[in-house]
Amino acid sequence: MELLTAAGLSSAAGLNAYIPLLILGLLNRFTAWVALPEGWGWLSNGWALGILAVLLVIEVVADKIPVVDSFNDVLQTVVRPASGGLVFASGVGAQTIAVNNPDATFGTSQWVPLVIGAGIALIFHLLKSGARPLLNLGSAGVAAPVVSTAEDGASLGLSVLAIALPVVVIIVVVGLGVLLLFGVAKLRPRRMRKAI
Repeated sequence: MELLTAAGLSSAAGLNAYIPLLILGLLNRFTAWVALPEGWGWLSNGWALGILAVLLVIEVVADKIPVVDSFNDVLQTVVRPASGGLVFASGVGAQTIAVNNPDATFGTSQWVPLVIGAGIALIFHLLKSGARPLLNLGSAGVAAPVVSTAEDGASLGLSVLAIALPVVVIIVVVGLGVLLLFGVAKLRPRRMRKAI
């Protein structure tokens, strides 16, 4: 179950880096739903939550503006996979896969969850950032705020679902991946499709 939760959270991080981190931190701080390993307590610190909230607001606004959203996606190419690695590695309390001591991560095999989570987030990020310029061109930028809101909603929904109903996550993640792949393929200009 912890693997499904971690995979769902890292997929959500590929759409919006800050939503899953903020949800994990808030749930760890204010509820019993999430118990992060001891080394990850900083994620529920008031300062960390405040910084994540500010970064989330900046991300939400920047991602709604055509052209700015593409520059934001370039910057997020590092941030979203890093976020995905963090949420996967924290393991949501799973002592079997959790990185319990982040300081000693690379001295042991505990770096593997970081890489898996970063890879999952990177896949979703690349699909998202690949579709966005095509949507902006095809709609003269009108689609940017609508699509961005849908992506934020998907990230939020997937994060909550990953924690509350991890069994359903695999179906949603696969469905979302197929939808993004199909959308990118459908949006390609005809000349590019003929060349392939």
